[in-house]
Amino acid sequence: MADVAEKTERKIVVAVDEGDESLNALTWCLKNVVSACPNYKDTLVLLFAKPPRIVYTALDGTDDDAGYLFSSDIIATMEKYSSDVAEAVIEKAKRACENVDIKVEVVMEKGDPRDVILEAVEKLKADLLVMGSHGYGLIKRTFLGSVSNHCAQNAKCPVLIVKNLK
Repeated sequence: MADVAEKTERKIVVAVDEGDESLNALTWCLKNVVSACPNYKDTLVLLFAKPPRIVYTALDGTDDDAGYLFSSDIIATMEKYSSDVAEAVIEKAKRACENVDIKVEVVMEKGDPRDVILEAVEKLKADLLVMGSHGYGLIKRTFLGSVSNHCAQNAKCPVLIVKNLK
């Protein structure tokens, strides 16, 4: 990797989702990473991981093999809602970047956020990954998992985790 003093371009990936934590991380990054280093020509990549659709079957209790699947209309409605959420998150993130002179790209991928983020960072050859933290304690983190912790341990670039101090 080139010495920081020699490098003029950076690719910064910010993982965004519908939580306040990711918007806080984006805002903090714009103020303290992007604006603080005007000699860099940064590209900010807003990365949204659309969770995979999970379809549960409802068993009627009479036969272990019998189940009911959602109709195609319900599945289409669920897909539309998921896409609407993704678009709203990206638009909100783009608005946060409006007052900063930076090139903004958007990447939306479907899959487990841990995998999507790690794959995108590697594929994009990111110089920095910025993420928000839900601030879960040890017990919640153990049961729910921590996307930011997983990425910090496995990403092939530096990871900045911004804690929400509210």
